[in-house]
Amino acid sequence: MGGRTRKLAVIEGATAGLLFGTAAIFIKFLPNLNAFFIVFWRLIIACIALFVMTILLKKSFNLNLIRKNITQLFILSLFLALHFIFFVFALKDTTILNATVLVNTTPIFSVFISTFAFKLKPSVLAMVGLTLSFVGLCVIGYAETVTFKNQFEGVSPGLKGDLEAVLAALLIALYLNYGRKIRSQTSVFTLMLPIYAFAAITIGVLSIFITNATFTMPFEIEVILPLVGLGILPTAIAHTLYFSSLSNLKSFETATLALLEPVGATVLGVALFQEIPAYQFVLGAVLVLLGIVFIVKEKG
Repeated sequence: MGGRTRKLAVIEGATAGLLFGTAAIFIKFLPNLNAFFIVFWRLIIACIALFVMTILLKKSFNLNLIRKNITQLFILSLFLALHFIFFVFALKDTTILNATVLVNTTPIFSVFISTFAFKLKPSVLAMVGLTLSFVGLCVIGYAETVTFKNQFEGVSPGLKGDLEAVLAALLIALYLNYGRKIRSQTSVFTLMLPIYAFAAITIGVLSIFITNATFTMPFEIEVILPLVGLGILPTAIAHTLYFSSLSNLKSFETATLALLEPVGATVLGVALFQEIPAYQFVLGAVLVLLGIVFIVKEKG
């Protein structure tokens, strides 16, 4: 039963990693919207979608547990809101795959946080997997650099966007490590709806103070469709599965499964935009997948 439960968690994490690749694609269709607007409506749509899923799947929703863990849920929502904001900023300030690769340095931050704050040291097998996956991630990043230079001679990705992506990675690592305990004790449906709702409120308040802007309902179909896709696929479905996998995986294991994101994003880029990656990408993807195999083989 335990192995089967861990297997389910691995499937949840891997599915989330692949679906995360859709986020950059949807955001690419929203070039004229500011980051706060995108993240706010992403979270609102995720709340609605998750509420509908809760009803259709007849899942329990425990208000007493929410009240009991209100402080933890608010802290988690703050980490998540800031992660989303910095990731959208990164996508606007650097290339899609650059942002996607750098945001997936999360496992490195997660290992350090797990080791020093929670005394959860990875095994030798897990460290081999992490190393292989990180090397693969670097190769994918190099492949993107080659492709980008070939297409846009003389232009380089922005350092500002790269730093924003790394900060987004640190925030999600904090989110995973802080949220692991509460996830092991509580239904994911009970947790995620208030987390998304509190995160949306946080974004709304930050937007007022930082941009002096209020949010209006979007009516243009070319804006609504990407926002709905962003709110449902990489958020309501993928991020919920991502957090759910923490029930039987260590935080760095969940974070490593998300390294499938650049693979998924690149496959979608090929299908939708005919963005053919450099041949080095294949090597990088193989190393990422091999590293994930090592992580999956680790005993929970």
